[in-house]
Amino acid sequence: MLALALSLHTLAAPEVTVVDSRRAAQIDQEPDNWLLHGRTYNEQRYSPLTQINPKTIDGLGLAWYFETGTVRGMEATPIVVDGRMYVSGPWGVVFALDAKTGEKLWYFDPAVDKSRAIYACCDAVNRGVAVWGDRVFVGTLDGRLVAINASTGEKVWDVLTIDLDKPYTITGAPRVIDGKVIIGNGGADFGVRGYVGAYAAEDGKELWRFYTVPGNPADGFESDVMAEAAKTWSGEWWELGGGGTVWDSMTYDEELHQLYVGVGNGSPWNSYMRSPEGGDNLFLSSIVALNPDTGEYIWHYQETPGERWDYTATQHIMLADLPIAGEQRQVLMHAPKNGFFYVLDRRDGKLISAKPFARVNWASHIDLETGRPIFNESANYRDEPQFTLPSMTGAHNWHPMAFHPEHQLVYIPVIEQGYEFSANPTFAYEGPVHTGVALTEGRFDPLMYRALQQVANIGSIVAWDPVAQSERWRIDFDHSWSMSMLATAGNLIFQGTRDSGLHAYRADNGEPVWQGETQIAVMAPPITYRVDGEQYVAVAAGLGGSIGNFGASSGQHTGSKGRVLAFKLGGNVPLPRKMPDAVLPEPPELYATDAQLDQGAMLYGGLCSRCHGLGAQSGGMVPDLRYMSDETHRIFDAIVVGGIHADRGMAGFSKHLTVAQSGLIHQYLISEMIALQELRETPAWWNQIKLWLFKSLIRFSS
Repeated sequence: MLALALSLHTLAAPEVTVVDSRRAAQIDQEPDNWLLHGRTYNEQRYSPLTQINPKTIDGLGLAWYFETGTVRGMEATPIVVDGRMYVSGPWGVVFALDAKTGEKLWYFDPAVDKSRAIYACCDAVNRGVAVWGDRVFVGTLDGRLVAINASTGEKVWDVLTIDLDKPYTITGAPRVIDGKVIIGNGGADFGVRGYVGAYAAEDGKELWRFYTVPGNPADGFESDVMAEAAKTWSGEWWELGGGGTVWDSMTYDEELHQLYVGVGNGSPWNSYMRSPEGGDNLFLSSIVALNPDTGEYIWHYQETPGERWDYTATQHIMLADLPIAGEQRQVLMHAPKNGFFYVLDRRDGKLISAKPFARVNWASHIDLETGRPIFNESANYRDEPQFTLPSMTGAHNWHPMAFHPEHQLVYIPVIEQGYEFSANPTFAYEGPVHTGVALTEGRFDPLMYRALQQVANIGSIVAWDPVAQSERWRIDFDHSWSMSMLATAGNLIFQGTRDSGLHAYRADNGEPVWQGETQIAVMAPPITYRVDGEQYVAVAAGLGGSIGNFGASSGQHTGSKGRVLAFKLGGNVPLPRKMPDAVLPEPPELYATDAQLDQGAMLYGGLCSRCHGLGAQSGGMVPDLRYMSDETHRIFDAIVVGGIHADRGMAGFSKHLTVAQSGLIHQYLISEMIALQELRETPAWWNQIKLWLFKSLIRFSS
């Protein structure tokens, strides 16, 4: 009977079909599929499907869900090819699913060295796979590019794309152009030199590599372009890596046969340290156009010269033809971290227009003649701290935006958040945080932190008119961050949110029309596809990434784990019953003085908070340390210093911490456990009054 069941399953599984250059060139004629990262090469994340629309959406319900088994962040865009879905998870694992039923067809584990999570700035996430021929391609956190047989899930080839002696990682999705698999990497926060490379889909052979910042002049430059870029740097920048990693956005222009890559931040962030005599520091925070056949430079546009705030240009790059001043122009649209919306002529990179889509104070405007920003005084934090808008999280982070060609609107997931930047006078590349900016961590009042979350940080969907360079309408949320977007011809936009839901709005005016329950926060981009005449909307759910640092609720304590969910008209599949909140353990004895707790808080802020959250309020991607078990308390130093859990992604810090310092961190965490316990024991009405007072104080002071 088992053999018969397996045979029937094999017959029922969707057949693997080949994706090649011919099919890729006509991809917009396949509305049933989601073949590329942004559906089509122009990365508009727009679908012509209309079965689900404002008139029918009341009937939208859950068709199926698939549990991934992880509590770490899910950021991948699923790829759907003729009824087969391929979606990646943390570390670079890949699931193949039946897109109609959610049934698992195969699972691939790249066996990543999880100790390299120490070099991942923002969780061990993965933003997706690419397909070409009969293969699926994925990048892994430990810097490999892997080809997988689409039918069987078996590895075909595996190539290392980085130097393992340096703190590189890969979290971005590859792109494939005419049989060339393009992949970049991350690590600019830790002292690396950025580059992007192409590898043959057939065997993984490296075909070309383009460095985004110059190396040591004594070693010679790879090209005249790098020699010219070096003139915009000073000092011995190469000793500090330079940065400029291509960790996410890449877009292929079929019409002009150009590859556009978004280049990341400087290494370190503080430009006064990496390039003490100033300079633009090319190609940091730039969009660079390359020949996809050879990797040769074509043009560039730098959005933030002398980048010093982690203002990456690695956000979603989108192509369109727009009517500009009475003329149809081939344009590139970009809403990077720095808060300005750029429209460029993609033939030569010339600036057409740029206006702020969020609150900005580092520059007054962009000069349309020179294409350069006009800096404000608040841009300079060399001598004294400066409160700057946007913060290092950006006005727009990695979450993709979407474009609706009928309404001529770009839907931007906007973050309104500032940060006080201050130079770090004791900077040195000695630990896993290498920004060159003073990062501080205080002991947190949980209620004050919630007040800051609700008042100081705002998340929004902004419907932006790229021709008029103005906001058409917006939706504001009562929390920070705003997640990834999808637009459809059914006059809808979809977005997952931190409140454990998938939401739909009218694309023309932003009117909310539907909400689907996911039980866990959704960061990843929704997609839509059609199987057997039925339209589905699917999304990967699971909180993590940099937002995990902000203590967002993720469902971690309710038993929810990462999952993929698909909705269709008439769907009625129930989600599993949510588990009750975990019991807060009794904290051990607190013996540290206030001064020692402050030291522990500073050490935690520098080494631990980027994974375990500010104020130890984990977003769920890793264990919430306020819920440590007696066993974890007992072996705390062995974990933190000794690295006994390195195989789980918790590397040891023996090179950066003494046992005594580990003890200070431990005491600080115990103090946070006590603070949470006191919060829970305080009457709810009193907490609400305190929260209102805190929020009023913050509003008054700002």
